[in-house]
Amino acid sequence: MTNSSCPESLEDVLASIGAAGQRMTEIDAAEAGAGNISVCLEQPVDLSGAFDATREVLLPYPSPALAGHTVLITGSGCRLRSLATHPERNLGAVVIHDGGMAGMLHYATGGEFTRPTVEFNSHLAVHEDHVHRRGLPFHAIVHAQPLHITLLSNVPDYQSTAALSDRLLRWQAETIVHLPEGIAYLPFMVPGSDELTHANLVSLRTHQLVLWAKHGVMARSDASVLAACDRIEYAETAARYEYLNLAIGSRATGLTNTELARVVRTFGVTTDLVRHPSHDAG
Repeated sequence: MTNSSCPESLEDVLASIGAAGQRMTEIDAAEAGAGNISVCLEQPVDLSGAFDATREVLLPYPSPALAGHTVLITGSGCRLRSLATHPERNLGAVVIHDGGMAGMLHYATGGEFTRPTVEFNSHLAVHEDHVHRRGLPFHAIVHAQPLHITLLSNVPDYQSTAALSDRLLRWQAETIVHLPEGIAYLPFMVPGSDELTHANLVSLRTHQLVLWAKHGVMARSDASVLAACDRIEYAETAARYEYLNLAIGSRATGLTNTELARVVRTFGVTTDLVRHPSHDAG
Protein backbone atom coordinates (compact mmCIF):
# COMPACT_ATOMS: atom_id res chain seq x y z
CA MET A 1 0.00 0.00 0.00
CA THR A 2 1.32 3.48 -0.87
CA ASN A 3 0.48 7.06 -0.15
CA SER A 4 0.82 8.03 -3.83
CA SER A 5 -0.90 11.18 -4.97
CA CYS A 6 -0.93 13.10 -8.21
CA PRO A 7 -0.49 16.88 -8.13
CA GLU A 8 -3.30 18.77 -9.83
CA SER A 9 -1.13 20.73 -12.25
CA LEU A 10 2.40 21.37 -13.44
CA GLU A 11 2.33 24.56 -11.36
CA ASP A 12 1.77 22.48 -8.22
CA VAL A 13 4.72 20.27 -9.08
CA LEU A 14 7.01 23.21 -9.83
CA ALA A 15 6.00 24.92 -6.58
CA SER A 16 6.78 21.80 -4.56
CA ILE A 17 10.15 21.38 -6.26
CA GLY A 18 10.91 25.03 -5.56
CA ALA A 19 10.01 24.66 -1.89
CA ALA A 20 12.18 21.55 -1.65
CA GLY A 21 15.16 23.30 -3.20
CA GLN A 22 14.77 26.21 -0.81
CA ARG A 23 14.54 23.92 2.22
CA MET A 24 17.62 21.92 1.26
CA THR A 25 19.48 25.22 0.96
CA GLU A 26 18.26 26.39 4.36
CA ILE A 27 19.68 23.29 6.09
CA ASP A 28 23.06 23.64 4.33
CA ALA A 29 22.51 20.58 2.17
CA ALA A 30 22.83 22.19 -1.26
CA GLU A 31 25.90 24.37 -1.59
CA ALA A 32 26.43 26.02 -5.00
CA GLY A 33 25.27 23.52 -7.66
CA ALA A 34 25.15 20.52 -5.31
CA GLY A 35 22.03 18.39 -5.07
CA ASN A 36 19.33 17.45 -7.55
CA ILE A 37 15.60 16.75 -7.60
CA SER A 38 13.36 14.78 -9.91
CA VAL A 39 9.66 13.95 -10.16
CA CYS A 40 8.11 11.20 -12.27
CA LEU A 41 4.49 11.71 -13.39
CA GLU A 42 2.31 9.14 -15.10
CA GLN A 43 -0.42 11.58 -16.05
CA PRO A 44 0.03 13.73 -19.19
CA VAL A 45 1.33 17.21 -18.42
CA ASP A 46 0.97 20.41 -20.46
CA LEU A 47 4.56 21.63 -20.64
CA SER A 48 4.07 24.44 -23.15
CA GLY A 49 3.55 27.20 -20.60
CA ALA A 50 6.85 26.62 -18.82
CA PHE A 51 9.16 25.23 -21.50
CA ASP A 52 9.42 26.64 -25.01
CA ALA A 53 12.21 24.51 -26.51
CA THR A 54 12.57 20.78 -27.20
CA ARG A 55 15.16 18.31 -28.38
CA GLU A 56 15.51 14.55 -28.51
CA VAL A 57 17.75 12.95 -25.88
CA LEU A 58 19.04 9.47 -25.20
CA LEU A 59 18.38 8.26 -21.67
CA PRO A 60 21.35 7.31 -19.46
CA TYR A 61 19.40 4.36 -18.03
CA PRO A 62 16.92 2.12 -19.93
CA SER A 63 13.45 2.90 -18.59
CA PRO A 64 10.77 0.95 -20.49
CA ALA A 65 8.30 1.10 -17.60
CA LEU A 66 8.37 4.90 -17.84
CA ALA A 67 7.17 5.05 -21.45
CA GLY A 68 4.70 7.93 -21.70
CA HIS A 69 5.72 9.31 -18.31
CA THR A 70 7.13 12.79 -17.75
CA VAL A 71 10.25 13.13 -15.62
CA LEU A 72 11.10 16.60 -14.34
CA ILE A 73 14.80 16.86 -13.48
CA THR A 74 17.11 19.62 -12.29
CA GLY A 75 19.93 20.72 -14.54
CA SER A 76 23.65 20.10 -14.27
CA GLY A 77 25.21 22.96 -12.30
CA CYS A 78 21.85 24.53 -11.47
CA ARG A 79 21.43 25.79 -7.92
CA LEU A 80 18.64 24.27 -5.84
CA ARG A 81 18.06 27.65 -4.20
CA SER A 82 17.10 29.09 -7.58
CA LEU A 83 14.21 26.64 -7.90
CA ALA A 84 12.10 28.64 -5.45
CA THR A 85 11.94 31.69 -7.71
CA HIS A 86 12.61 30.31 -11.20
CA PRO A 87 11.90 26.55 -11.31
CA GLU A 88 11.30 26.48 -15.06
CA ARG A 89 14.73 28.02 -15.73
CA ASN A 90 16.53 25.32 -13.76
CA LEU A 91 14.53 22.23 -14.72
CA GLY A 92 13.98 20.13 -17.80
CA ALA A 93 11.08 17.78 -18.49
CA VAL A 94 11.68 14.54 -20.37
CA VAL A 95 8.67 12.82 -21.92
CA ILE A 96 9.86 9.24 -22.32
CA HIS A 97 9.31 7.41 -25.60
CA ASP A 98 8.13 3.84 -26.03
CA GLY A 99 10.94 1.43 -25.29
CA GLY A 100 12.42 3.72 -22.64
CA MET A 101 15.69 4.40 -24.42
CA ALA A 102 15.07 8.03 -25.45
CA GLY A 103 12.72 10.92 -24.85
CA MET A 104 11.77 14.46 -25.76
CA LEU A 105 13.45 17.02 -23.51
CA HIS A 106 11.49 20.21 -22.86
CA TYR A 107 13.32 23.23 -21.43
CA ALA A 108 13.24 27.03 -21.34
CA THR A 109 15.41 28.96 -23.74
CA GLY A 110 17.54 31.54 -21.95
CA GLY A 111 17.38 29.60 -18.70
CA GLU A 112 20.18 28.00 -16.69
CA PHE A 113 19.22 24.47 -17.71
CA THR A 114 21.41 23.04 -20.47
CA ARG A 115 21.30 19.31 -19.69
CA PRO A 116 20.08 17.04 -16.87
CA THR A 117 22.24 16.48 -13.80
CA VAL A 118 25.05 13.95 -14.20
CA GLU A 119 23.15 11.80 -11.68
CA PHE A 120 20.10 11.53 -13.96
CA ASN A 121 20.93 7.82 -14.34
CA SER A 122 20.47 7.21 -10.61
CA HIS A 123 17.16 9.08 -10.61
CA LEU A 124 15.84 7.22 -13.65
CA ALA A 125 16.87 3.85 -12.27
CA VAL A 126 14.92 4.36 -9.05
CA HIS A 127 11.85 5.78 -10.83
CA GLU A 128 11.91 2.89 -13.32
CA ASP A 129 12.24 0.31 -10.56
CA HIS A 130 9.38 1.61 -8.42
CA VAL A 131 7.02 2.26 -11.32
CA HIS A 132 7.74 -1.18 -12.79
CA ARG A 133 7.30 -3.07 -9.51
CA ARG A 134 4.61 -0.98 -7.86
CA GLY A 135 2.75 0.88 -10.61
CA LEU A 136 3.16 4.29 -9.00
CA PRO A 137 1.49 7.30 -10.67
CA PHE A 138 3.81 9.70 -8.84
CA HIS A 139 7.35 9.36 -7.51
CA ALA A 140 9.77 12.00 -6.17
CA ILE A 141 13.50 11.86 -5.48
CA VAL A 142 15.73 14.37 -3.71
CA HIS A 143 19.51 14.12 -3.59
CA ALA A 144 21.32 16.54 -1.26
CA GLN A 145 24.56 16.87 0.67
CA PRO A 146 23.71 17.55 4.34
CA LEU A 147 26.77 18.54 6.34
CA HIS A 148 26.56 16.40 9.49
CA ILE A 149 25.43 13.05 8.09
CA THR A 150 27.93 13.33 5.25
CA LEU A 151 30.70 14.04 7.77
CA LEU A 152 29.73 10.98 9.82
CA SER A 153 29.98 8.81 6.71
CA ASN A 154 33.74 9.45 6.85
CA VAL A 155 33.95 7.90 10.33
CA PRO A 156 34.49 4.10 10.42
CA ASP A 157 32.09 3.60 13.35
CA TYR A 158 29.17 4.70 11.13
CA GLN A 159 30.08 2.85 7.96
CA SER A 160 27.33 0.24 7.89
CA THR A 161 23.54 0.36 7.65
CA ALA A 162 23.14 -1.28 11.08
CA ALA A 163 25.57 1.01 12.91
CA LEU A 164 24.34 4.18 11.22
CA SER A 165 20.70 3.42 11.96
CA ASP A 166 21.41 2.36 15.54
CA ARG A 167 23.32 5.53 16.36
CA LEU A 168 21.08 8.04 14.59
CA LEU A 169 17.56 6.82 15.28
CA ARG A 170 18.03 7.18 19.03
CA TRP A 171 17.86 10.98 19.18
CA GLN A 172 14.27 11.85 18.34
CA ALA A 173 11.11 9.75 18.70
CA GLU A 174 9.87 10.97 15.29
CA THR A 175 12.83 9.52 13.40
CA ILE A 176 11.91 5.85 13.73
CA VAL A 177 8.30 6.70 12.90
CA HIS A 178 9.29 8.28 9.59
CA LEU A 179 12.30 6.06 8.83
CA PRO A 180 11.20 2.71 10.32
CA GLU A 181 13.58 0.74 8.10
CA GLY A 182 16.52 2.93 9.15
CA ILE A 183 19.09 4.62 6.92
CA ALA A 184 20.84 2.56 4.27
CA TYR A 185 24.60 3.03 3.94
CA LEU A 186 26.60 2.72 0.74
CA PRO A 187 30.41 2.87 0.67
CA PHE A 188 31.97 5.50 -1.57
CA MET A 189 31.27 5.09 -5.27
CA VAL A 190 31.97 7.62 -8.01
CA PRO A 191 28.98 9.95 -8.54
CA GLY A 192 27.17 9.18 -11.77
CA SER A 193 28.80 5.75 -12.13
CA ASP A 194 26.94 2.57 -13.08
CA GLU A 195 28.17 1.04 -9.83
CA LEU A 196 26.45 3.71 -7.73
CA THR A 197 23.32 3.64 -9.89
CA HIS A 198 22.80 -0.08 -9.29
CA ALA A 199 23.67 -0.08 -5.59
CA ASN A 200 21.43 2.93 -4.97
CA LEU A 201 18.51 1.31 -6.79
CA VAL A 202 18.79 -1.83 -4.65
CA SER A 203 19.04 0.15 -1.39
CA LEU A 204 15.99 2.29 -2.19
CA ARG A 205 13.87 -0.82 -2.65
CA THR A 206 14.05 -1.47 1.10
CA HIS A 207 14.78 2.02 2.45
CA GLN A 208 13.35 5.48 1.92
CA LEU A 209 16.72 7.15 2.40
CA VAL A 210 20.25 6.08 1.56
CA LEU A 211 23.56 7.67 2.57
CA TRP A 212 26.20 7.77 -0.15
CA ALA A 213 29.45 7.73 1.81
CA LYS A 214 31.56 10.89 1.53
CA HIS A 215 28.99 12.47 -0.79
CA GLY A 216 25.40 12.93 0.43
CA VAL A 217 21.99 11.29 0.62
CA MET A 218 19.13 10.33 -1.65
CA ALA A 219 15.52 10.11 -0.45
CA ARG A 220 12.39 8.96 -2.25
CA SER A 221 8.66 9.43 -1.69
CA ASP A 222 5.42 8.18 -3.23
CA ALA A 223 3.55 11.18 -1.82
CA SER A 224 5.39 14.44 -2.52
CA VAL A 225 8.73 16.11 -3.07
CA LEU A 226 8.51 17.68 0.38
CA ALA A 227 7.96 14.27 1.98
CA ALA A 228 11.30 13.19 0.52
CA CYS A 229 12.82 16.39 1.92
CA ASP A 230 11.36 15.60 5.34
CA ARG A 231 13.23 12.30 5.41
CA ILE A 232 16.48 14.10 4.70
CA GLU A 233 15.73 16.61 7.46
CA TYR A 234 15.02 13.86 9.99
CA ALA A 235 18.27 12.09 9.12
CA GLU A 236 20.35 15.27 9.14
CA THR A 237 18.87 16.42 12.46
CA ALA A 238 19.73 13.03 13.96
CA ALA A 239 23.26 13.34 12.60
CA ARG A 240 23.60 16.78 14.14
CA TYR A 241 22.55 15.38 17.54
CA GLU A 242 25.15 12.66 17.11
CA TYR A 243 27.80 15.21 16.17
CA LEU A 244 26.95 17.36 19.21
CA ASN A 245 27.08 14.32 21.46
CA LEU A 246 30.54 13.45 20.16
CA ALA A 247 31.57 17.06 20.85
CA ILE A 248 30.63 16.71 24.54
CA GLY A 249 32.41 13.39 24.96
CA SER A 250 29.46 11.09 24.17
CA ARG A 251 27.81 11.79 27.52
CA ALA A 252 24.20 11.79 26.25
CA THR A 253 22.32 8.49 26.00
CA GLY A 254 19.55 9.24 23.55
CA LEU A 255 16.43 7.10 23.61
CA THR A 256 16.98 3.64 25.06
CA ASN A 257 15.76 0.53 23.29
CA THR A 258 12.89 0.29 25.79
CA GLU A 259 11.86 3.87 25.06
CA LEU A 260 12.05 3.30 21.31
CA ALA A 261 9.95 0.15 21.74
CA ARG A 262 7.28 2.23 23.48
CA VAL A 263 7.27 4.69 20.57
CA VAL A 264 6.99 1.86 18.05
CA ARG A 265 4.15 0.23 19.96
CA THR A 266 2.23 3.48 20.49
CA PHE A 267 2.38 4.57 16.85
CA GLY A 268 2.02 1.09 15.34
CA VAL A 269 5.36 1.30 13.52
CA THR A 270 6.48 -1.79 11.62
CA THR A 271 10.24 -2.10 12.12
CA ASP A 272 12.87 -4.68 12.92
CA LEU A 273 15.28 -2.10 14.37
CA VAL A 274 13.97 -2.29 17.93
CA ARG A 275 14.44 -5.36 20.10
CA HIS A 276 11.63 -6.62 22.30
CA PRO A 277 11.89 -4.85 25.68
CA SER A 278 12.50 -8.15 27.49
CA HIS A 279 15.81 -8.39 25.61
CA ASP A 280 16.95 -4.88 26.56
CA ALA A 281 19.81 -5.07 29.00
CA GLY A 282 19.49 -1.34 29.68
